[in-house]
Amino acid sequence: MKLQKPKGTRDFYPEDMAWRQHLCDAWRKVSIRNGFEQVDGPIFERLDLYKVKSGEGIVSELFHFNDRGGRGLALRPEFTPTLARMVADRASSLPRPTKWFCIPNCCRAENPQRGRLREFWQWNIDMLGIDSPVADAEAIFTAVDFFREMGLNSSHLRIKISHRQTVRHILSKLGVGDDRMLAAFELLDRRDKMEPEEFAEAAAPLGLDAASAGRFDEVCRMKYAAGRLDAMREALSIHEQIEDLAALDEQLHAFGIADWCEYDLGVVRGLAYYTGTVFEVHEATGAMRAVAGGGRYDNLIELFDGPSMPAVGFGMGDVVISLVLFDKGLIPEHLAARPDVFIVPVSDAAAARLPGVLADLRSRGLHTRFSYRSTRNLGKLLKEASSLRARYALILDDRLAEARAHLKDMESGEQEEVMLTEVATRVNSHTVVES
Repeated sequence: MKLQKPKGTRDFYPEDMAWRQHLCDAWRKVSIRNGFEQVDGPIFERLDLYKVKSGEGIVSELFHFNDRGGRGLALRPEFTPTLARMVADRASSLPRPTKWFCIPNCCRAENPQRGRLREFWQWNIDMLGIDSPVADAEAIFTAVDFFREMGLNSSHLRIKISHRQTVRHILSKLGVGDDRMLAAFELLDRRDKMEPEEFAEAAAPLGLDAASAGRFDEVCRMKYAAGRLDAMREALSIHEQIEDLAALDEQLHAFGIADWCEYDLGVVRGLAYYTGTVFEVHEATGAMRAVAGGGRYDNLIELFDGPSMPAVGFGMGDVVISLVLFDKGLIPEHLAARPDVFIVPVSDAAAARLPGVLADLRSRGLHTRFSYRSTRNLGKLLKEASSLRARYALILDDRLAEARAHLKDMESGEQEEVMLTEVATRVNSHTVVES
């Protein structure tokens, strides 16, 4: 019986694993240089943890089960509930601000489609304990720093920013009551997937008349470049509930990332726990779902019996960003680990010495390979070394003294006779220069 991988999952063959590791290494590198410390938690949690954050409705979206004691557990669909639990558990001893990142694998029981799978890896950036637009801007800057690291620029991606309280204020002025506000947010969250007629029909239960529904549709599709908040004020006739966006706008310019950003009041992030600034990153043509999303969630830690603690963060899955980078031609051609040395024995006597030389070089930290073929043909073995992109070929020849060999630079073609005890020093010296 032929068994296939579960629906919505991926097999990572060496080339696929090399890309995933490259991406995760970039996430880790950018996180650390922006001052975030790495954390992680269990791959499964108590089911109630997710209910606390998202309500009973979340259960249908999870892979969940009972353990042998009858306790409800679920594979993690995201990291934020785990983070909230961890922070609440040690809140009194954590530094302020607390800056954490993680790269967990997550599972969601949903219908797989382009850009969305049932298992994925996700980069999470979270800053807790600082109630300032500096934190919001720094979170966004960290995302931009990663995009630049991968070769993307502001013509490739747009960071769409909004504010839950600003949108709430506008919707209240249009006639949406507090009891229907979350439904309005959820509708806004889907507005780009809906035709205007469909959107107007879905807005009817919010209690809006035709004119207000039309204005609702108009407002949620307005976009303003960073630095154009005055135009937003004038167009919407609002002068209150915009102070936070104005303070953030100032910081975005100070961080030098305003050209990546625009204000889009249709972005609300449907999740109920967001409290202030929210943002999403989209491919500029709009061809794909959001690359990343996040915002401020100042009340979440309290839900897990922790203290009141302001927080802001975002998540970025590996699936969509990989598609974007592939479409832009920004995935490096060679990602497999490059051997430092490829040992080439040109005689049976030399081949007998190969294991000892191999063991010594590996013990000195060199990535060392050799051919498993029985050939002693120098040309064929050098061709194999070249196909692996080896930096050096170490040619063992019994015509030389046993302690000596030829070291060939595979890029320059230069070759010299060396002592075997000198190989690691020479190769490491060259590697340091290259890096």
